Amino acid sequence: MCGIIGYTGGKEAEGIIVDGLEILEYRGYDSAGIAVSQKDGSVQIRKCVGRVRDLRSLCRKGEIQGTCGIGHTRWATHGGVCDANAHPHRFGKVTVVHNGIIENYRGLAKKYNLQDRLRSQTDSEVAAAVLAHFYNGDPFAAIRKTVLKLKGTFAFGILFEDISEAIFAVRNVSPIVIGQVQEGSMLASDVTALGQYTKEYFVLPEFHVAVLKKEGVELYDMSGEPAEPEWMTVSWDVDKSSKGGYPFYMEKEIMEQPQVIAETVQPRICGGMPDFGVDGIPDNLFEDCKRICVVACGTAMHAGLVGKALMQSLVRIHMDVELASEFMYTDAIVDEETLVIAISQSGETIDTLEAVKYAKKNSAKTLAIVNVRGASVARASDYVIYTNAGPEIAVASTKAYTTQLAVLYLLTGRMAYVRGSFGETEAKSFASQLLLAPEAMQQVLDRKEEIHYIARSILNAKDVFMMGRGLDYSILLEGSLKLKEISYIHSEAYASGELKHGTIALITEDTPVVAVVTQSKLQSKEFSNIKEVQSRGAGVILFMKETFELDKEAAWESVFQLPAMEDSFMVMPASAALQLLAYYVSLDKGLDVDKPRNLAKVVTVE
Repeated sequence: MCGIIGYTGGKEAEGIIVDGLEILEYRGYDSAGIAVSQKDGSVQIRKCVGRVRDLRSLCRKGEIQGTCGIGHTRWATHGGVCDANAHPHRFGKVTVVHNGIIENYRGLAKKYNLQDRLRSQTDSEVAAAVLAHFYNGDPFAAIRKTVLKLKGTFAFGILFEDISEAIFAVRNVSPIVIGQVQEGSMLASDVTALGQYTKEYFVLPEFHVAVLKKEGVELYDMSGEPAEPEWMTVSWDVDKSSKGGYPFYMEKEIMEQPQVIAETVQPRICGGMPDFGVDGIPDNLFEDCKRICVVACGTAMHAGLVGKALMQSLVRIHMDVELASEFMYTDAIVDEETLVIAISQSGETIDTLEAVKYAKKNSAKTLAIVNVRGASVARASDYVIYTNAGPEIAVASTKAYTTQLAVLYLLTGRMAYVRGSFGETEAKSFASQLLLAPEAMQQVLDRKEEIHYIARSILNAKDVFMMGRGLDYSILLEGSLKLKEISYIHSEAYASGELKHGTIALITEDTPVVAVVTQSKLQSKEFSNIKEVQSRGAGVILFMKETFELDKEAAWESVFQLPAMEDSFMVMPASAALQLLAYYVSLDKGLDVDKPRNLAKVVTVE
């Protein structure tokens, strides 16, 4: 949930670290700080509440010179938002930045008599103090002893005052990636921060110690034996991590969707058929399972709900979608005949990772759908499909969601074929429709100013309700989440038929309703449900398939006609429209679209 960066090399560290923190700010942004080793061996720290721009201003007030340092953007977990709780934390000769949760920090503080010596309320400072307690000049021994005492998750970047121009790193669950750059080495919690300096990186293995020096990187296991890193290559263009002239990353990422969906789908259609040969996934994975269970959180869970509707309708296989955060605690039933599909943009979501581990303990086969190569969820799963979305910087997910949908469509097509629900002709027809999705989405994006105009009608709303049936309801759950998380308007999505079972009591003339109607077999029922809210004075914003006949007698607040695809694929253009609706409401309210309050992009604590 927080951002870590470190640099050691031949250049001044301050600018590189602060620039990196700006890239990582989406991971945590209630405070920020840096620590830089000075030529005399001392460590200078600057940290403050606020955004990275506030830290940058603070650094200008007092020049910090040095070529080795670490930095951090914080999203508060232990202790409130204040300068003292900001990272880095220094104790004795040790300075650390930390991601994760140390569950036993209170017990450690008591055991080592730290209570009266701590200057913050954080678990991170306790970890620094324990490390300082064990440090007597041997960093490896101190790290090893400290790690054995910690319960929880952690990623540490560490400076030792008497070891100049070197950064030490160790982790458990929480991610750290490391790369060699021109005249030095770098580490970060996310590869996007390394992209402008190097395309070669490796994920620090759990319970290994990395030593970053100007000359390169050394890797050791916990016994002190040298280890060989598994190097990977950044698969996206560096320009994809910049705003590209857009005011916010979210708009840029919405507009990139036709391209990244095509890049996700096309390599996985061979001879006109959905095919996962490029991912090394055998057909028997799909043939042998008797049920499917998706584990995911938030937006990724909503993608899973669309997948469930598709799979059950077209493949005729039982599929559950479970909140990863609840999965283990409800004693979920999975076994060797269950295929567990874990969906996560970052691949570092702690709840999803723990759900995968639980599934494997219960003999289930696991398949990850993630966006980041080498991520923890990917490495923990039996098989992995990468979504090719490229870096997604805005906290509110857009292109990661629709590329997840694209993969779920591909899985549906392949499973339907290998399990006999589709013949070859049907499978090819299904794949050809999926290939049309980017163009249908582009048609929506080309009309974004129409949606901008529509968004003004809910700008001042206190509550917004969304209604639809079948697949329309599934995508409205995500549309509602987008609106509430970036505009702070209370929004709820309901299956249209459920409104009259209680919720319609909340409908008034001051309550805008967003309705989506794209499913042929349900359109008459959906229009009937819409009339129920219109008769109670609600203004209705309608997103409908362009081939449907509009009731011209009804009073519509606004109507947006979506480009026609087969019903099963209308999710794609409708999703783009709902994303734009939320984006423009937030934009016109003058909010920070990319960094909504209280939210972080990557949730690495339970």
